[in-house]
Amino acid sequence: MADSACRVCGKALPRPDGRPGRASVYCSAACRQKAYRTRQAGGGAVHDLITDIERRVKGLEPGRPEPFYADVRELSSSVGRLRRIARVAAQSVTPEPVTNPPETDPLQEIDFAGLVEPHRRELQVHCYRMVGSYDDSEDLVQETLLKAWRNRDGFEGRSSLRTWLYTIATNACLDFLRRNERRPQRYAPSPVPPSDGVTAPPFLPWLQPFPDDPEAVAETAETLELVFLAAVQHLPPRQRAVLIMRDVLGWPAADTAEALGLTVASVTSALQRARPALRDRLPERRDEWARGTDPSEAERDLAGRYARAAIDGDMAAMTAMLRADVRITMPPNPLWFGGRDAIIGMLSQTFDPSSPAYIGRWRHLPTRANGRLALGGYVQRPGTRVYRAQVLDVLRIEDGLIAEITSFEPHLFPAFGLPLTLTD
Repeated sequence: MADSACRVCGKALPRPDGRPGRASVYCSAACRQKAYRTRQAGGGAVHDLITDIERRVKGLEPGRPEPFYADVRELSSSVGRLRRIARVAAQSVTPEPVTNPPETDPLQEIDFAGLVEPHRRELQVHCYRMVGSYDDSEDLVQETLLKAWRNRDGFEGRSSLRTWLYTIATNACLDFLRRNERRPQRYAPSPVPPSDGVTAPPFLPWLQPFPDDPEAVAETAETLELVFLAAVQHLPPRQRAVLIMRDVLGWPAADTAEALGLTVASVTSALQRARPALRDRLPERRDEWARGTDPSEAERDLAGRYARAAIDGDMAAMTAMLRADVRITMPPNPLWFGGRDAIIGMLSQTFDPSSPAYIGRWRHLPTRANGRLALGGYVQRPGTRVYRAQVLDVLRIEDGLIAEITSFEPHLFPAFGLPLTLTD
């Protein structure tokens, strides 16, 4: 039998009007909103996260720049997670009146957000592998969580919550790729004639980097390397989904078939076509690049010397750090440069204050992207005091030399924990 008194203020509830549906348990919209605001979070994870943030704030001590920066990044990560939980909960609120929840659905907005939030990053990594764009992967993981909330009644518990979320994410990506057909293109001729016989790779305007998570070791493996991401983008969407679910996530054929609405035979056939097509797109020596997720001390030193050479405009030092067949690409810009001699000839003008092509003084901050060292480059234009974000360079180092630089737009800096401006 329905309660006769409001659960908030205790006043008598209005008499039922005879319409079908569950009776309200609040006497007014004001009491309904008050109940929502005071509703307990339900999961200890949210309270634990708030306690952890408080502990980190109290532990901050400005000192040496690097340890202090690391502490602030950890604090920022925790605050970001709490913000995302609140955002998922807020976006999950429906406009319908709050009524007695059905016995089969004990989840509330905050409870649900707390349950799915631990899966957010791996879901975004999955979406990123599917579409190759960090920006799009952010939108797709948010779409996934909203679809999961709206369809939570359909979660019957036959599979794990993680599997259910991956199924929703994969199909969201496939829908996105159907709406946004993306085909690899060809680069136009380089504005500087390439040297050492270097040729241009396929042009993928949508390709973006993904920030590393030092705690997520498995996610920084070879399936997040830019060369793997670029190769996967050549596969048809459904073959791409099958290959990622079978070979990257390790799903059984039956589970993959159920998630994609296919037969096991269709999944097997798609995988048989996708594997050789992917191998044909991967560099021959890629197996020799494989290593642990942490760059070596020599690689860190090389990146540091590269940054100093840019500050000093030291072309001799920079020449010594580049492989003869080094290549620079700049998605989404259709520019590329190939060969050490050609690249040094181009860079020498941008670093020379007397050259018309001079753009200003450089500074760099280190970061990590796609399992590789990366540098956030800032430029102080002539006549200004502020260094503004200019380019995010992801370095591929091979045999102790820089073999490839993939340069991306600066709007991605915040995703990598980098500021958009620096001062002296």
